[in-house]
Amino acid sequence: MLRIIFLLSLLFALSNASVQDFCVANLKRAETPAGYPCIRPIHVKAKDFVFSGLGTPGNTTNIISAAVTPGFAAQFPGLNGLGLSTARLDLAPKGVIPMHTHPGASEVLFVLDGYITAGFISSANSVYVQTLKPGQVMVFPQGLLHFQINAGKSAAAAFVTFSSASPGLQILDFALFANSLPTELVSGTTFLDPAIVKKLKGVLGGTG
Repeated sequence: MLRIIFLLSLLFALSNASVQDFCVANLKRAETPAGYPCIRPIHVKAKDFVFSGLGTPGNTTNIISAAVTPGFAAQFPGLNGLGLSTARLDLAPKGVIPMHTHPGASEVLFVLDGYITAGFISSANSVYVQTLKPGQVMVFPQGLLHFQINAGKSAAAAFVTFSSASPGLQILDFALFANSLPTELVSGTTFLDPAIVKKLKGVLGGTG
């Protein structure tokens, strides 16, 4: 009898436990390492789970002839707390997303239009490169250096998703040359000629 009472009590407790299905971002509050605070469920609308920003091509008139349009919690409040984020890549002819890494997430790229040559370098320095056509998908493991280049003569576009709300971003060229490390230290640790390092620092805004 006591066992039956215990089981009924347990079931009652479980049925009344609070389950938080989502945490729509309260963008009026500051973001924390755990994401944005939640708005109250009573104020949540269906539109909070819909984002239209990836439907418009980004502006590719820049030095890399490419654009990244983010769909993170700050733009797409319904993603907050779900461990996901998304973005759109647009690459004009000869456009490139430079060698970079996302320390906090793996990435999946889905090609919408055009042809994109993409690849990554493993921690063993093995190289994996593929030219992708519309409808194809490629994955880039967390933390590994990777890139995307327009491989065609017309504009290319892709959607990407990340396995984290905060994937992070470090672009290799900027990490090396857009910093305040003295030229001799960058040269000594990369085996590059100091004159080349100094020139690249000047182009990318580094000092030292």
